[in-house]
Amino acid sequence: MTEATGIVGEFLSLKAETDAELLAMQCGDFYEFFAEDAEIVGDELDLKVSQKSSHGSSYPMAGVPLSELTPYLKALVERGYRVAVADQYETDGGHAREIVRVATPGTLLETSDADAQYLATVVDSGEGYGLAFADVTTGRFLVTGAADADEALTELYRFAPAEVLPGPEVRNDDDLLGRIRERTDAKLTLFDAEAFAPKRGAHAVREQFGRELLERLDLAAATVAAAGAALAYVEETGTGVLASMTRLQTHRGDDHVTLDATTQRNLELTETMHGDREGSLFATIDHTETSAGGRLLKEWLGRPRRDLEVVSERQASVGALASAALARDELREALGEAYDLERLASRATHGSADARDLLAVADTLDTLPRVADLVGSTPELADSPLASVVDRPDREAAADLRETLSSALAADPPSTVTQGGLLTRGYDAELDEVIERHEAVLEWLETLADREKRRHGLSHVSVDRNKTDGYYIQVGKSAADGVPDHYDEIKTLKNSKRFTTDELAEKERAVLRLEERRGELEYELFEELREEVAARAELLQDVGRTLATVDALASLATHAAENGWVRPTVTNEGDLEIDQGRHPVVEQTTEFVPNDVRLADDRRFLIVTGPNMSGKSTYMRQVACIVLLAQIGSFVPAREATVGLVDGIFTRVGALDELAQGRSTFMVEMNELSNILHSATEDSLVILDEVGRGTATYDGISIAWAATEYLHNEIRAKTLFATHYHELTGLAEHLPRVANVHVAVDERDGDVTFLRTVRDGPTNRSYGVHVADLAGVPEPVVDRSRDVLERLREEKAIEAKGSGSSEPVQTVFDVSSGGFRGPANADGGEPSESLDPETKRVLEDLEGVDVNETPPVELIAKVQEWQRRLEDG
Repeated sequence: MTEATGIVGEFLSLKAETDAELLAMQCGDFYEFFAEDAEIVGDELDLKVSQKSSHGSSYPMAGVPLSELTPYLKALVERGYRVAVADQYETDGGHAREIVRVATPGTLLETSDADAQYLATVVDSGEGYGLAFADVTTGRFLVTGAADADEALTELYRFAPAEVLPGPEVRNDDDLLGRIRERTDAKLTLFDAEAFAPKRGAHAVREQFGRELLERLDLAAATVAAAGAALAYVEETGTGVLASMTRLQTHRGDDHVTLDATTQRNLELTETMHGDREGSLFATIDHTETSAGGRLLKEWLGRPRRDLEVVSERQASVGALASAALARDELREALGEAYDLERLASRATHGSADARDLLAVADTLDTLPRVADLVGSTPELADSPLASVVDRPDREAAADLRETLSSALAADPPSTVTQGGLLTRGYDAELDEVIERHEAVLEWLETLADREKRRHGLSHVSVDRNKTDGYYIQVGKSAADGVPDHYDEIKTLKNSKRFTTDELAEKERAVLRLEERRGELEYELFEELREEVAARAELLQDVGRTLATVDALASLATHAAENGWVRPTVTNEGDLEIDQGRHPVVEQTTEFVPNDVRLADDRRFLIVTGPNMSGKSTYMRQVACIVLLAQIGSFVPAREATVGLVDGIFTRVGALDELAQGRSTFMVEMNELSNILHSATEDSLVILDEVGRGTATYDGISIAWAATEYLHNEIRAKTLFATHYHELTGLAEHLPRVANVHVAVDERDGDVTFLRTVRDGPTNRSYGVHVADLAGVPEPVVDRSRDVLERLREEKAIEAKGSGSSEPVQTVFDVSSGGFRGPANADGGEPSESLDPETKRVLEDLEGVDVNETPPVELIAKVQEWQRRLEDG
């Protein structure tokens, strides 16, 4: 194919300058896509694809109007494409085009999603990881460090970035990259390796945030490198929002409760196991009125605090808001009129904010004094920490900016910034003069038809304007012959004729000159106003964060008041005591049976037994949710609760399906258990559900037993461990801080009822057949199961008669004596005299086999051999 020239050639040349997958190039009033880009956009967005000829060749072409690029750009980026945008500008010789920005998942400003939209960078120094998170839509910029890949992955999962830039070393770590792909929805982007250089990063951070801040924070080199790379990427993509990134915030792990990716999923903090928002803990407690408040509440859930003072202040504010119902409702009503100031500030610095955006800034700044007055005039709120929250922003500066904007902007400005009508009278004297002259000419034109009728005795006269003819006088054909001589005919229509005059032409030129001058002057004044708002980005972020905080606290108070939640006593001590606790989500859809839990120095480890579907998992999850809610400063679903601060919540609940990644259920289970045993401390809360069930019974019991001993003896974490291995209940007799609890069951006349009540002590049955019935297993299978179960019980009962016991007994092989023993000889009685020599030899072989070390295939072969020998004997 011949090399393209003209517009297509220019498009392909610009495309070669960028590593973006797609290019949108402005051509007059449209943004056009050519060649392969046009075909991709046509398929993705269902756009019509036509053909463009260039130098004898034909190229696919698709386009969108200039004013409609935003939704198409947003749709392409959300599908994972990086889209370069080339704008057209005038030159002395005509016009030219250049790439002005690259829209990517992590730098897309045009988003309607209320959630934070983070760009993340990850750097591996060999001694740890540095991470930076930048939200271009709000200007938030956070950095943190991680000791290892697991911690780095936890932070990535916590912030849920839209795009991740891995540093050079991370790019070579296929395992970590694979886990990032598995655990996040982020697009992985390879960025200039030099941007991750520590010295370059330090320079970028100093330029953006100041040398003093960098020296005061004393960040690790990897963290500084990550921050520098994030700043470089934001600048290179042309987002133009660096000015909104006014603060570098540090996110330190020891300030917050550790919630690894598995725990966040298991507790369904922001989405259910099926990926739905509804049914999550966040959706349950979210009663926020603003998108910024919702973002902050979600942030609190993902990052609970370990600072007792912060937790207590939030609790006090929630308590005050919960008790002041009328004031709370008025606050929420006022907040309902607030816009997202953080995002408006970012749009102002980017230069994309229009007059309506600035009017929204003014209206939201007006919300701050209303909120402050409500807090100050309500005794419960005025005496709470909420009063200091609303006093944080510079209210005088906010009032000045609000006054400036309110006095400058029209009450109902147009959606574009180039058509005039943006500003009010009295804002600028020169603009007022231009407007007055413009209006005077318009008035002359509006009254021209009546004057011409009177002056020349004409009928059917009108004055109008269009793009082709400009201003004209239109006269009906019946009266057209009577027009004066100075009328110049310009067009004949079916029933009328159009004329112009020298005076009318002069007035038209005056209108065009004044409209052009008014548009230019208004746009200049508006740009100055927008730059003034951009310069106050930090103020807007302060006010926005304050309103978001009030909104999040009011949301927690609303939920507490409506659902009978109570303020927990949060302490630095390690005890956890919950009286009549409930699951915060499950209680919304069912009549919930509350339960107690007590974990103290003498009772750190609870072994939870009970049938499947009886509520063990819900019980353990509700304990974790209550602890988490307490440490975000929320009230909790209980009659009373005392919560000792924890440094981490770790869960191993259910098997996640990762077979597609080649990881067996048991491997996933063991990886998660390993992470807990390496990460949990004495101050952690650990939730374990059915550890060891993914392998053979003896292996499973052995692993569960050993994990229990390690958690009890070495880590000493507060632990709830649900299991079907009844053998583990015996640990309570040997380990001083282990206790048994079980979910009670009522069995009468063969009918089984799960009471959902947790009581002390172990359970002695699993009720598996009953669970199968509840699960819908076909009736013949259930009935046959009952028959088999009854027969087995009868056989055990017969075995027990010789011991004088009415209960079934379990015979145990005693290696030291070479025989089986029951209750009669359990403490070292005589071995059975009835064993033949071959049986004793089989038992000796059995003694020498380590079940945990023998491969399953080999073990099966040995069992088959023993069966043959016993049959032959």
